[in-house]
Amino acid sequence: MRGHIRRRGERSWAVVVDLAPDPATGKRRQKWHSVKGTKRDAERELARLLNELNTGGYVEPTRMTIGQYMKDWLAQTASTVRPLTHESYAAMARCHIEPALGAVRLNQLSPAVIERWCREQLAGGRADGRGQALSPRTVRYCLRILSMALKRAVRLGLVPRNAAEAVDPPRHSRREVPFLDVRVAERLIQAAGGTRLELPVLLAVTTGMRRGEILGLRWADVDLARGSLEVRQALLPGRRFAPPKTTSGRRPVALPQGVAEPLKKQRASCEEARRLLGPAYEDHDLVVCLGDGRPWEPTTLSSAFHELARRTGLGGLRFHDLRHLHATVLLRAGIHPKVVADRLGHSTVGVTLDTYSHVVPDLQRQAAQAIDTLLGGQPPSGR
Repeated sequence: MRGHIRRRGERSWAVVVDLAPDPATGKRRQKWHSVKGTKRDAERELARLLNELNTGGYVEPTRMTIGQYMKDWLAQTASTVRPLTHESYAAMARCHIEPALGAVRLNQLSPAVIERWCREQLAGGRADGRGQALSPRTVRYCLRILSMALKRAVRLGLVPRNAAEAVDPPRHSRREVPFLDVRVAERLIQAAGGTRLELPVLLAVTTGMRRGEILGLRWADVDLARGSLEVRQALLPGRRFAPPKTTSGRRPVALPQGVAEPLKKQRASCEEARRLLGPAYEDHDLVVCLGDGRPWEPTTLSSAFHELARRTGLGGLRFHDLRHLHATVLLRAGIHPKVVADRLGHSTVGVTLDTYSHVVPDLQRQAAQAIDTLLGGQPPSGR
């Protein structure tokens, strides 16, 4: 490959390199690159470009911006991931990536630019004008999305390397699972009694089901005669239904006897509403629904529970924390972690133990007592 430099101004140079001839016409092709500095700087840039051409690492300059490319990447990704995942990617790109990086040229995005963007998001310099700092977890997620997008750009020959892979993601500590016990469960169930939250709270405490799984539960999934239910779908924001993400998420769950009567009352209530409203009843066969059969909006349930927890003196408690309460109570009662993992729909027992071992100190004591039993309660004799 050949190339040359030309002066453009007092400290401005054009570096011109010859590319492979046009495959369709056979005509000569050249690419011009601008360099500011001395002639020596231009010569070094020419040498670098010629080396890239000879080693196959050269990428033709593009005027495409990060904002333009992210839209193209999101359109391509729509058919390869779950709809909710795609919506999450699009929201992160729209709210956090494009406002700050959207105007940057794709081929000018460097690790230094990305690192500065990460620092600004962590410090509260969000480009959308809200001025709130993003959590390390959110910044890590945005960085992962950007890296996935740039990985495709490398495959397409739009950039020579994935600049996001050279950036260390911010550290984040896992949100500590709150220590909850049976007394908290009793207070919540009592406070929710007689309200529209009664059954959702009862199911969350006694089964460990997720919010969307409770709101997506159908009567066809409940077998009161056998005292069990099957998790087969979940309600997503926007009132859409979707199957569980994983095979372990689709699972049978045994019901405590105390849940049977409230479920029977709810079934009778649904049948009465269906009879009274007739065609106006929107029948999705849901166990937990609005008075006319329509599904709840998941965020509405969370808001209503937040208010209930505040009135009960448990401000800050989330509906999802009832799932943690269920797991913690079972583990402290000595239920095998594999059984708990199956009820929660965890892919492995390791996930369950990882999440809950630090809130179950009795497990450590039980381990120490087991060693004592094996040794007959006596320390080993020295020699």
